[in-house]
Amino acid sequence: MRHPLTFAASALLALALAAPAAAQRGDDAARKSKNGKTEATIAGVEVAVEYGRPLVNGREIWGKLVPYGRVWRTGADEATTITFSKDVTVEGQRLAAGTYSLFTIPGESEWTVIFNRTARQWGAYEYDAGADALRVTVTPESGEHVEALDFVVEGERVVVRWEKARVGFRVAPAA
Repeated sequence: MRHPLTFAASALLALALAAPAAAQRGDDAARKSKNGKTEATIAGVEVAVEYGRPLVNGREIWGKLVPYGRVWRTGADEATTITFSKDVTVEGQRLAAGTYSLFTIPGESEWTVIFNRTARQWGAYEYDAGADALRVTVTPESGEHVEALDFVVEGERVVVRWEKARVGFRVAPAA
């Protein structure tokens, strides 16, 4: 029979190794909000955004489904993640290379974009502002209707589009 501490240590190690796999976006066949991934290069920096793609589906989004003034996962299901291959500046502020969860705080006239060091998490339920690496403020724009949330790269900007809102932030290589 195994020693109880050895068994407990083995069980904890197995859970620790399985957690990253469970936290990945995974198969979306049974999900209402399908997975999305946007990859691009901005001035030599590889950028990848992974997110859930909720549908508008006739709902009132801004201020209702997605409340103003509250942290939002900026997608569906797992928190959206963004990866930078090199150190960058976002809206002129420095951010180290790596993978971050990407949260936003929507507002009618301005949004806060948050890069959080806890990259893999479900939604914003355990969001911890103490783990924020960077916050920037941007101005939302109106655009054409986009039914399924998506992210696009337009020149030096990463832009989230959903319903009739467009919210982008500038990315550049760090000097």
